[in-house]
Amino acid sequence: MFAFILRRLAQAIVVMVSVAFIAFLLFQYVGDPIVFLLGQDATPEQIRELRTDLGLDRPFIVQFWHFLMNAAQGEFGLSLRQGAAVSRLIAERFPATLELALVAAGLALLIGVPMGVFAALRRGSFMSQVFMTISLLGVSLPTFLIGIMLILVFAVTLGWFPSFGRGETVQLGWWSTGLLTAKGWHHIVLPAVTLAIFQLTLIMRLVRAEMLEVLRTDYIKFARARGLSDRAIHFGHALKNTMVPVMTITGLQLGGLIAFAIITETVFQWPGMGLLFIQAVTFADIPVMAAYLCLIALIFVVINLVVDLLYFAVDPRLRVAH
Repeated sequence: MFAFILRRLAQAIVVMVSVAFIAFLLFQYVGDPIVFLLGQDATPEQIRELRTDLGLDRPFIVQFWHFLMNAAQGEFGLSLRQGAAVSRLIAERFPATLELALVAAGLALLIGVPMGVFAALRRGSFMSQVFMTISLLGVSLPTFLIGIMLILVFAVTLGWFPSFGRGETVQLGWWSTGLLTAKGWHHIVLPAVTLAIFQLTLIMRLVRAEMLEVLRTDYIKFARARGLSDRAIHFGHALKNTMVPVMTITGLQLGGLIAFAIITETVFQWPGMGLLFIQAVTFADIPVMAAYLCLIALIFVVINLVVDLLYFAVDPRLRVAH
């Protein structure tokens, strides 16, 4: 186990250094930050002085090393658009995005797994066909269209939920949360459902396919021959072995929910990192873009490591192999 963790950590470091290098290239080839800071009317002397102060006149390798060390400490300089520290902007927006992603992932798991199990065990039934039809719609419809439809029905027509914003939040140190207030939950319902629908249908179809595959294996037939109840076979044997690939997809999808919540946050004006990134792209705010890229890569690396470790808890064969 220890050697396995060391290998994964070494791979994670290589990935993060590679992503940091790509993020650093943004500073080199996507506009000149000096022009953004001083404006078009700056004199050559002012440009040269600020370039020296920021260390942009140093060799490429030296600049990248300083960028890497600062990134390791969570420092990415100042936002060119807002003039504030990028680390502070990320810290202010990250709680909103993480809570939205966690609520969406929770909905996808709590609804998708039972639907997949039911569709596998009751294959051919009317409700199973309904679930499969819903899954096709969930996979086919784009996220922004789902969000707009939910706003039209539940916010505009019925008036049940608000269509934008995060609602009332509570400050816990530097962390802000809307999950401790009724208005916070009221505001998060529509964006969380919008973000969860695609993941829900994906998990449902995966669980159904894996469950059908497992139910055809020899050890399930042997369990039936031993006289075990259907409940013990379905949930004690089949579902447990089905969860290994489901964990892989769920882990990767959680990172995807955080990384690609951009569309949902834009539709609902959710004050998270996705909306911040869209604004950064619009104004070519390179430090924010670089910080967002590095943070998302770190989230994917951490989630992959956690998923790999969970494999050992679920599948005893991996513990024997290692």
